[in-house]
Amino acid sequence: MHHEQRQRAHDLLRQHNLNRALFAHPETITWLTGFAPFVELGQSPFIAGPSLVWYDSGHFTLIVLDSQADLARDFAADPDATLLTYDGYTIVQPIRAVASMTGILHDLLAASKGSGSVGLEQDMLTARQLHALQTALNTPAITPIDGWLKPLRMVKTAEELVKIRRSFELADIGYPVVREAVRPGAREIDVWAALDSAIQQAAGQRIPLGNDCVVSTRANNIGGLPLNHHIHPGDSLIVDISAIHQGYWSDGCRTFYATDPTPDQIQRHRFIQDALDYAISLVKPGVKTNNIDAQVRAFIERGGYPVYPHHTGHGIGVSGHEEPRIVPYNEVILEAGMVILLEPGTYIPGQAACRLEDGLLVTTDGAEILSHTSRNLE
Repeated sequence: MHHEQRQRAHDLLRQHNLNRALFAHPETITWLTGFAPFVELGQSPFIAGPSLVWYDSGHFTLIVLDSQADLARDFAADPDATLLTYDGYTIVQPIRAVASMTGILHDLLAASKGSGSVGLEQDMLTARQLHALQTALNTPAITPIDGWLKPLRMVKTAEELVKIRRSFELADIGYPVVREAVRPGAREIDVWAALDSAIQQAAGQRIPLGNDCVVSTRANNIGGLPLNHHIHPGDSLIVDISAIHQGYWSDGCRTFYATDPTPDQIQRHRFIQDALDYAISLVKPGVKTNNIDAQVRAFIERGGYPVYPHHTGHGIGVSGHEEPRIVPYNEVILEAGMVILLEPGTYIPGQAACRLEDGLLVTTDGAEILSHTSRNLE
């Protein structure tokens, strides 16, 4: 599991003459190992902090809470990797999760084959966690490596694409439910509850979901969590769904109408459909992401609509927003194997809003659309 990802990380560390490193960012842990813990409802007192991956001279060791070991069973079965657990919940002694994790790190350092500086991901750590890890590492030579693996994550492996495709399948389950739920008198939260229930039941397990469910009459109608806002006749509703399957995200957006759309809504919706089709036509290896961004914004402007104030798109994988970002400043060049989102829209605060978004796999000669829910007015 995730051998190719670990090989990429190994090669990068060797280039920097680092033969020991400690990875602590949750996205990094999932990318390196496939381990994806359930979403916590706040900080659990039994967890010492993020799960960790210790790299030592080509060998990877995953360190997780004892109660989460079953989620790492595939990684544990790998003969070239090691799974270690630390004590969390207990009734036979005080809970000492941080000390337990720190003890494991002390043991790993004592048995280390490597020498010299230790790479450390530290941006996601609290001051207490960072102090505990630095004490365990017991070396003044620490090299910050936050963000080092992000460029390596852009091109997906075949294993990752299987998980990403399943995430898009789960998200697609929600949109037909939304179409039935959007009606005058319903609230944003009612619509979200309906799609959430449908996806969970289809998955047969808990699936974390995001992102937006906002009625057009909101003052800020670009995006936001579903609230108690009621849907009235003539309103539109932007519903942006991300599903997370085994740590991998999908993303997509559709716009729905509470009653028969007005001529203005029909015209706006069809224009954004054309904008998305145009954006997709620009996708191919070798294209700079900021060129796509500029051309799609110009398309909206030529149509006489307000240009959206957000990104034109972004990458996706073990997080909902990854490189390549499709924004004005970014000159990252598209490569086959990247998974990106494109999401043109147009908004008039408190009055009208329309956004459509598809997921795309960059192929050798263009793009494969990963979203399979119709964007048409129905």
